[in-house]
Amino acid sequence: MRICRYNADCLGLVKGDQLIDVTIALECIPERRWPHPPGDQMIAHLAPIMDEIENHRKMGYVQGVNNVTLKSPIANPTKVIGAPANYRDHVAEAAADNAINFGREIKTIEEYGLFLKNSHLVGAGEGIVLGHTDRRNDHEVEIAMIIGKPAKNVGYDEALDYLAGYSIGLDTTVRGVEDRSLRKALDSYSLLGPWMTTADEIENPDDLNFRIKVNGETRQDSNTKHLIFDCRKLIEYASKFYTLYPGDVIMTGTPQGVGPLEPGDTLVCEADIIGRMEVEVR
Repeated sequence: MRICRYNADCLGLVKGDQLIDVTIALECIPERRWPHPPGDQMIAHLAPIMDEIENHRKMGYVQGVNNVTLKSPIANPTKVIGAPANYRDHVAEAAADNAINFGREIKTIEEYGLFLKNSHLVGAGEGIVLGHTDRRNDHEVEIAMIIGKPAKNVGYDEALDYLAGYSIGLDTTVRGVEDRSLRKALDSYSLLGPWMTTADEIENPDDLNFRIKVNGETRQDSNTKHLIFDCRKLIEYASKFYTLYPGDVIMTGTPQGVGPLEPGDTLVCEADIIGRMEVEVR
């Protein structure tokens, strides 16, 4: 199932190039007084929401998915987790490019561990607004995993059981000497989309082709089978440091081919099974 958030926080079911409005399914989320429980409440109640989507899919208003503004499918993550240097080919290109490394020794995720990004996510229809345009700003396309239920000290073999779904992530980065958690945390630099493909649709997340084109030119083209920490390992590792909550996002890392962005660029990101999204840069 492909579930999207669009326009004024409506909920949609995507079927091919059509979108069926199923916002009524959100009514099964219970009202709560402050303080709200941690996590995204749509994801926390995903099972009954999916049941309601099935019950109402034939009654919802239908329109073209290209006629709406797609927002991040996750509205309220408690955290967005980044996986630095998780492809060896990207490690090699970063080590060879001073515009990326700024004289620093480049290591791998095995030594860096993870980092936290700005937890405010934007969607494909909202686009990227570049900041610090006097410096190089790079695209980094990734597969993103969306946690479905609270997770702490998860075992490797059970890790995928904690997922709600998958999406495409853009981890935009401004280059410089500051810590990566700052340089990747500008507004609109954490983008998730075009929707969430539920976990039951993807049998093996460690064999997904994904790519990005910038103005029609292919820049990055890889497969998650090349991850240093695979999807299960990332969940296992993250849950040893953080309590993961529904809607938390783990961006799995980017392969070689990162490159600069300019205002006016058009990005096309694609991933097996998940889908395709077009993103404008301003």
